[in-house]
Amino acid sequence: MLEYGLNKSHSNIFSFSTTRYGGCSEGAYASFNCNDYCGDVLAHVARNQALLRSLLPGNPELVIPHQVHKTEIGIVDEAFLAMDPVARKRTLEGLDALVTASKGVCLCISTADCIPVLCYDERHEVVAAIHAGWRGTVARIVERTLTLMEERFGTQPADVHAVIGPGISLESFEVGDEVYEAFLSAGFDMPSIAKHYAKWHIDLPEANRLQLLAKGVCPDFIEMCGICTYLQQEDFFSARRLGIHSGRILSGIMMKK
Repeated sequence: MLEYGLNKSHSNIFSFSTTRYGGCSEGAYASFNCNDYCGDVLAHVARNQALLRSLLPGNPELVIPHQVHKTEIGIVDEAFLAMDPVARKRTLEGLDALVTASKGVCLCISTADCIPVLCYDERHEVVAAIHAGWRGTVARIVERTLTLMEERFGTQPADVHAVIGPGISLESFEVGDEVYEAFLSAGFDMPSIAKHYAKWHIDLPEANRLQLLAKGVCPDFIEMCGICTYLQQEDFFSARRLGIHSGRILSGIMMKK
């Protein structure tokens, strides 16, 4: 897996993104797909998830929502952790970001070209995992998540450290005029995030970095991995390369017990 510098600067944190290597899934899911919502053989997913847990500090629970490219945010608290598996799965339906103050629980986001954003409030000890596809980015899901963290836990942006993980790059993310217009209408600084080749291209990692900055996160506290999933599809899953029915990267963050 890919580990982030956040782990070194904060010894109580473990943050990561998986690669395609080391699992048992086959075909377009080969081989380390840990997402059970994308059509893979469930027994393979279970084995991959068990392996992932064994590699993480304390063999934690993995909390993985069923994302729908919207802006609903879930709180993983004692009430959620007390639920049975069926109730948990129902609660995780339709969420694109998770927040918790619980230790020993790994919040995970699945991506395959979309942008994973991981956040840590070092003062209040709260973490968040955010799925930011282009629709979620337009709807400012990163800003919404930080606002929820402030309302529920007292988080101040100055205390937040963030990681922007592997996702599609400006050079690879060609979009139609309607996508460009959606970002423009949402008030994004288009010269900073868009470039016109034969068609418009959008810089999703930068668009999400700008949301962190707009909320007041220190630029020095934002870690950009700089990996394009489309260009490095042998190492990371890319839905644009492999199709929708393919594996997903799992990006996660947890506070150690």
